[in-house]
Formats: sequence, C-alpha cells, structure tokens
Amino acid sequence: MSNVLLKEISGTRFLQGNEVCAYAAMYGGMSFYAGYPITPSTEIAELLSRILPAEGGKFIQMEDEISSLCAVIGASLTGLKAMTATSGPGMSLMQEALGFAIMTETPCVIVNVQRGGPSTGLPTSPGQGDVMQARWGTHGDHSIITLTASNHQDLFNLTIEAFNFAEIFRTPVILLMDEVIGHMREKLTVPSLSDIERADRLTTSVPQGIDYHPYFPREDGRLPMSDFGGVHRYNVTGLVHDMWGFPSNKPNTANDLIHHLVNKLESRKNSIIRYKEYYLHDAETILISYGCAARSALHLVDNRRQVGQQIGMIELNTLWPFPSELITEKCRRAKYVIVVEMNMGQIVKEVRQAVEDPERVYLANRIDGQMITPTDIKELLRIIQGKGA
Repeated sequence: MSNVLLKEISGTRFLQGNEVCAYAAMYGGMSFYAGYPITPSTEIAELLSRILPAEGGKFIQMEDEISSLCAVIGASLTGLKAMTATSGPGMSLMQEALGFAIMTETPCVIVNVQRGGPSTGLPTSPGQGDVMQARWGTHGDHSIITLTASNHQDLFNLTIEAFNFAEIFRTPVILLMDEVIGHMREKLTVPSLSDIERADRLTTSVPQGIDYHPYFPREDGRLPMSDFGGVHRYNVTGLVHDMWGFPSNKPNTANDLIHHLVNKLESRKNSIIRYKEYYLHDAETILISYGCAARSALHLVDNRRQVGQQIGMIELNTLWPFPSELITEKCRRAKYVIVVEMNMGQIVKEVRQAVEDPERVYLANRIDGQMITPTDIKELLRIIQGKGA
C-alpha cells in the first residue's frame, strides 16, 4: 500500500460507512474489484474506481451483478484478493456464482448493503431482509460465513476479517451491511498497517512438474492454492469433483466433498464467531441484535440501566455460522429474550431454536423502511413485562 493512500486516510477520520468498507478492503489486501452500481452500495464502487487503480489494482465495472461475481471468482483463482459489492436485487443475481465459489472453494468477499425488499422494494431505505438469503440463497447443502457491523470501527475491522476468513477457509465470505451503516458518517480511527493482522493466501509448495492436488487438504484442514494459469495445470468445475478437480459421480466422492464444504466451517466456528456483550452479569432481559438495529438496542439498554433495570445485550457480528451454543449459554438465566431486527423475524427463529424455552423469546422489528428506534423496543418491552407482572 502506497504512502499516498496511507496519508489519505491515516489517523482519525469522519467517513461514510461505504467509504470505510472500501478503504478497509484495501487494507485487507484487495487488488481486484468488479461490480455493478446499485443503491445503497454504489459509493463503494465509486471510491474504489479512484483509489484501486492508483494502488496498482484492477477495477472493472461489469454489465451486471452476475458477471461481477464471475469476474471476481476468476481473478481470485489467478491469485488476487477480490471483492464485489451490491444490494438485495443484485445479491439475488449472484446466487448461482456464489454456489460455484463455494463448490470450487474460491476465496472472495461479497458485500451486500441491504435495503427494503422484496424485488426493487425501497432502494434508499434500510432493511435487514437478506439474512436468510445470505445463508440459503444458493442451492444445495453448504455452509457460509456472514459478518455484520453496527459501527464504523467494527466495520473496518470486520471487512479485513472477511478477507482473512476467505483466505484461511478458502471460501466466499459475505459482509452484510445495511443502508444506515453504509450511508451514515461517524468517527473512524484508522490503525497503522503494522497493527493489522492480515492472512495472506496459502500457496502450494509443490514444485513445477510435480502432480498438484488443488482439493487435497493439509492436516490442519487448509487447502494450498496455485495461481490458475501459472506453473500447475488443474481443473476447476462446479460439478462434484475429486482432489484433482475432475468431475466425479462416485457416491463416496460426493459424500466426502459435501461434508468437507460444511465441516470446514461448522467444526471451526468458534474461531469465526465474533460478538459483543453488554451488562449480561445480572440481566433478566437480554436484547439480541445486529447491524443498524443494534444501535437502537444498545441505546435503550444504556438508558434502562441508568434507572436500575436489569437488562443486557448481545450484538452479533457473525450471523453465519450461527452461534447457537453462545446464545444457549448467555440466555440461560434470562427471563425474557428480545431479538431486535428489521425484518419479519429471521434471526429470531435461530434464537428460539437455541434457547431452552423458546416461549420467552420475542421479536421487536420494523419492516417499513424506517430504522427501528429505542422507543419501538421500549414499547414492546413494556408490554412483555406487563404480561409477566
């Protein structure tokens, strides 16, 4: 990274969330971006179109979102850290390519700045309706990493984390933002490069002329890569394949591959899960939230603590793999659990499956294109506590 970019964003800055994401991607090592403009993520592409070529990287505006993720996959296979950004309708178009990236174990980052939906929906308004799409949007059995943030400092760190996870687990990673986080401005303290932990690509040590197995994991589970078009010749396909990458219809091969794609994330999810907790030591009521909704939830929690109410909060930064065991443990002694999100109830269903008594889990939500407020949550809290009195 050049001194020009370091000078441009070093120290404490007042930035838009989409700008934070773009700069953080550069700090994470991204050198290729392909995308198609779509509200409310367009500022990511606009900024990267200027700074990425100046840093020696490649920026391409594609004809649509389908080709965008396909270009990202191709660039990643040749050895580049690659990213695209979109919103709900574009994310829908990317699902086939996302499945291909999962099957071919191609590291990349996909940013989805959510807006109101379905279809064209509310292009300039916030929503959190793409949570289940991030998990199950592409077909077939698989696992996925999805991260989210409620403030710019976390967004900066988690964008870099997304690139690290993509390389470590050789998988696509979704960064699930929302319109409020993408467009609001707040303080960001940019760390020095020396303080940033960055996972670089694990390249194979197999020399030229020796048989290279692109899908044969090491003892630690990681799969070393060789730049496609480089010294090794190998096959890449979305079909079920063997360790050489060639298609196979053998039942054992299919069984082992699908288990590998799921287990490489689910069995190591404790190293992937990121969260924050507030006032849980004595909490009788626990709020669980994420993204912009977590800002309102935390505001309410701080306010209620000041008047002696035993209320706490869990902010989820990792949505997938879902931290079921964490929720089970943290909510075991809670009298009420309230999930705060801006959809019809997507994470609340996961929470109800995780807790010992799902009847004590409630949903506080808005789906009208307006950010949920502390007052909205407070009203539900009053009703719930009134029933329990």
